[in-house]
Amino acid sequence: MSRFSAPIAESIWDMKYRLKAADGTPEDRTVEDSWRRIARALSVVEKEPEVWEDKFYSALEDFKFLPAGRITAGAGTERAVTLFNCFVMGTIPDNMSGIFDGLREAALTMQQGGGIGYDFSTIRPKGAEVKGVAADASGPLSFMDVWDAMCRTIMSAGSRRGAMMATMRCDHPDIEQFISAKSDAARLRMFNLSVLVTDAFMEAVKADGSWELVFDGKVYHTLQARDLWNKIMQATYDFAEPGVIFIDRINTANNLAYCETIAATNPCGEQPLPPYGACLLGSINLARLVKDPFEADAHLDEAELTELVATSIRMMDNVVDASRFPLETQAREAEAKRRIGLGVTGLADALLMVGLEYGTDEAAAQCEAWLKAIARASYLASTELAKEKGAFPLFDADAYLASGTMQGMDDDVRAAVKKHGIRNALLTSIAPTGTISLYAGNVSSGIEPVFAYSYTRKVLQKDGSRTEEEVVDYAVKLWREKFGDKELPSYFVNAQTLAPGAHVKMQAAAQKWVDSSISKTINCPEDISFEAFKDVYMQAWDSGCKGCTTYRPNDVTGSVLSVSENTESAPGEKPAQIEGAMPSEGGDVVYMADPLGRPEELDGATYKLKWPDSNHAIYVTVNDILLNGRRRPFEVFINSKNMEHYAWTVALTRMISAVFRRGGDVSFVVEELKAVFDPRGGAWMGGKYVPSILAAIGGILEQHLIRTGFLEGEGLGLKSDPQAQVVNLGNNRGPACPACGQYDMRMVEGCMTCASCGHSKCG
Repeated sequence: MSRFSAPIAESIWDMKYRLKAADGTPEDRTVEDSWRRIARALSVVEKEPEVWEDKFYSALEDFKFLPAGRITAGAGTERAVTLFNCFVMGTIPDNMSGIFDGLREAALTMQQGGGIGYDFSTIRPKGAEVKGVAADASGPLSFMDVWDAMCRTIMSAGSRRGAMMATMRCDHPDIEQFISAKSDAARLRMFNLSVLVTDAFMEAVKADGSWELVFDGKVYHTLQARDLWNKIMQATYDFAEPGVIFIDRINTANNLAYCETIAATNPCGEQPLPPYGACLLGSINLARLVKDPFEADAHLDEAELTELVATSIRMMDNVVDASRFPLETQAREAEAKRRIGLGVTGLADALLMVGLEYGTDEAAAQCEAWLKAIARASYLASTELAKEKGAFPLFDADAYLASGTMQGMDDDVRAAVKKHGIRNALLTSIAPTGTISLYAGNVSSGIEPVFAYSYTRKVLQKDGSRTEEEVVDYAVKLWREKFGDKELPSYFVNAQTLAPGAHVKMQAAAQKWVDSSISKTINCPEDISFEAFKDVYMQAWDSGCKGCTTYRPNDVTGSVLSVSENTESAPGEKPAQIEGAMPSEGGDVVYMADPLGRPEELDGATYKLKWPDSNHAIYVTVNDILLNGRRRPFEVFINSKNMEHYAWTVALTRMISAVFRRGGDVSFVVEELKAVFDPRGGAWMGGKYVPSILAAIGGILEQHLIRTGFLEGEGLGLKSDPQAQVVNLGNNRGPACPACGQYDMRMVEGCMTCASCGHSKCG
């Protein structure tokens, strides 16, 4: 009998976490094999590996403990990948050689699958004097453009693109340019941006005081703090970026404030880290620990929780020794502090199962109590590990206990740390869990509310037929199993109906017992006023949050899937259907479990591309397939007599053809190619500036897709499709997923995440 509670869960496991040979043959026959692989890999460092392998397996069984995706996919595979999720790179020196050394380190880290963060505040502002070369500095944003281009060329392990976070201090002279950078839709697309906001700045904002922009002791500009705050707010209101990180609050609370200073976070913001800092992640599935759900005595089994946390902490500590690291400096940093980030998922489902409404005072109090129990269990488990294996090398009892986080810990925890030390310097974090939550049976993600109670996922089979799979929230599924078509209680709320203040309340409640930070998106309605929007950030500051990320759907950010309340009122009704794709698909999203077979004959066209300064033309052939009476691209051939082009044209031929054969809204290929620029310069073609040969090929593909009716017109590669329809979902729909084509992309925990296939922009 399958352990998976939903078809999508098994699909996620098969696509992302199941170990397969190079030819695609599964080596993990069942999910139990995957659990056993992970348990065995993380027990080999133990003195009694057989004993701990079974205990680790028990923790993984039935999706109770969910190691982060890199651990689940990579542990025990012998592949050259890192099991760590988060890295902050070294401090960027303010000189050319140091900057490009940092670029190289970033490329090596992303190549092994790590998401990275950088503080660009250390680079002198645009226009500042560069001594010895009689020139002015180009400023940090110019180098961010270089990083952005590098990231585009790196496919990280597991076929994920690298994700990056860029931070800049609120007193840097180029901060206004940093704030407005995302107003250019083509710029810094591989970066998340966040402003490092200090306590002094927030005090100046509240007092309507002046604010100096300073670098290396020189004041470049003075402005009103409230004006700068409003610019941050306006940019995130319009473009969903930059985020806000309360950096002084982070450093004050940090257990390691005595030996490190933090100036950056990983891409999703839940891990503030020092230079070369690394952290691995895992989550306790709270929804699996609720006993007697929906009954009067429903409760979370805290004894089971404590035992599960202790086992999970030990497993994660072992990952520090089992993982590879892209850089030796990262390995030394991880070994010196043994930082881990244990968090939760399924919180909203667990609250529903005990009869509490997400966002209420009662739910916030319960969230705080559960997170405190996890924090206590984590710290006590780590002190026990210290007794057995030793404290982390940089442990200093007096300095550690004097930190902001430890001062709030219970006396028995502080006493245990003082007596025995502690194995892991930091232990808790709330990470993005979009994909692993689907893998665990579509439990609610992280500490986010339930997004939608159910939706229909369409899957295209090899024979061209379509099947529909209902994807139901875990708590709703349990309700149906218990009560059939009985109407959902009034405390069943979702992200569509919650006020932003309810999100802030839950984040603040969780933050009290999380020693790192929290990845959370505060969903705001499109029609929220600017003043009310600004108040969300002030509430986050006033309530003790370490940062704030919002998402307001609009014409620029895209309309994330919204679900009308009346379609979710009764679980017995047909779930909301998500439909819509390219005009050529007749209004249905196509997601293919396997690629289509190639017919004997295909219709197509060949295009000649003559790039300036090149001795040989490039020929691009696009062949199409008829699917359900509609024409769509099936394969591409790119040829040139210029042998310097041979390797990349063959690679491009294979990659694009593989994408086309998977189906779905493949028009994102056009956008990706057209956005590639050549640092040596592009060319004018047909009265337009084309930034690279690859961009020119993208233009050819676009014109072909227009000619065959696959696209409506130039520039509409990923734009709204006038013929697509969304049924029973109000007036809005999400943008198409670049991986599977379904219109089910959602902003969750700071990441654009697809609920149908688990694809995440943040990796």
